[in-house]
Amino acid sequence: MSERSTWTVTTHDWACDLDVEHLADVRRGARTGQVGGQAWEVGGRRHLLLEVLAYADDEAQALGRVGRAVVTEHGDGSVTVADDGRGTDTRVDAEGRVVRKPVMATRDVRFFDAVDGPRLPDGLPRRGMSTVAALSSALVHENHRVDGAWSQTYRHGLPDDELLPVTPGEGPVTPGERSGTSVRFLADDLAGPRSLTVEDLGAFTWLRIEVRSGS
Repeated sequence: MSERSTWTVTTHDWACDLDVEHLADVRRGARTGQVGGQAWEVGGRRHLLLEVLAYADDEAQALGRVGRAVVTEHGDGSVTVADDGRGTDTRVDAEGRVVRKPVMATRDVRFFDAVDGPRLPDGLPRRGMSTVAALSSALVHENHRVDGAWSQTYRHGLPDDELLPVTPGEGPVTPGERSGTSVRFLADDLAGPRSLTVEDLGAFTWLRIEVRSGS
């Protein structure tokens, strides 16, 4: 346990749990086609899926092995992306509170404001997981780590409640593995492609991706 102010900023700033202005900027950009004076193209639900898969790819690369990701399309229009990584980084602060890295509700400091950031397989810039949350009427983020498991629901990036512990179990992808992350989201009605292409499935160096249909 330690003070959050001492935690190193890597992909996100641990000191901020919720950036309402940032989330509003993303939603405004989806309507106007511009954020911060720069052109903004959403890319449909396909791009949001690629944003989530990019994090799973990062995680697999950090572990030094090819990971698995399962994309499940549900009958209600929502989609789940589950991976077999370590589970989103979750720590305990000096007051004993459980804190998960705020990937859904704050900007990714590496990409969001980058003028020349990396591109995802659809050719659009990578902007971060918070863009998925901001453009989804509902999103459930569940992570399983070796020391616990937690879930939180967001509405357009705003959390419904506190981070809630859930029963630790097998990871969301591989039987026998206890860690991983799943993100189920119901995207807004966005212009652009909804589904991944065959080329997308092989576009991430560190991931093997499987697409399934679910209830």
